[in-house]
Amino acid sequence: MKLTLVQGDITEQPVDAIVNAANSSLLGGGGVDGAIHRKGGPEILAECRALRASRYGGGLPVGEAVATTAGLLPARWVIHTVGPVFSRSEDRSHLLASCYRESLKVADALGAATVAFPAVSTGVYRWPMDDAARISVTTVLRSESNVREARFVLFDSAAYEIFDRVLREFG
Repeated sequence: MKLTLVQGDITEQPVDAIVNAANSSLLGGGGVDGAIHRKGGPEILAECRALRASRYGGGLPVGEAVATTAGLLPARWVIHTVGPVFSRSEDRSHLLASCYRESLKVADALGAATVAFPAVSTGVYRWPMDDAARISVTTVLRSESNVREARFVLFDSAAYEIFDRVLREFG
């Protein structure tokens, strides 16, 4: 699998699937989640509501992933995953790694060849960027998947530089 880095807006990526750093409600929120719902339009929210009414009545569990349409986005699908909130007293890194593994499994089931990832849990969930980059890059590189390109789309230059350093170290 080819792993690439892009500084920019994940909602503008022309890929098969965009990964959404969702909250467990699947009903939109702030950050990446809010941007995807706003730009993707009401079709995404409608499918998320249907998922809540059927399989995920209590919300999507942390570390799991599920797909919906991408609506008006330049992708075919949105893969929603719920990252863990960072904790200094409890190691939740296995849950963050699971977000990436499960998203790739969903991408494989969809037949997606290209997937764009945000830096899951690094916003309001406060995961330190260095650690998140290490976990996400190593997890994606070690995952068995038919995805041809995994693209990390990083919002600012500071995040890009951290992911670039980690990719050079582990890639």
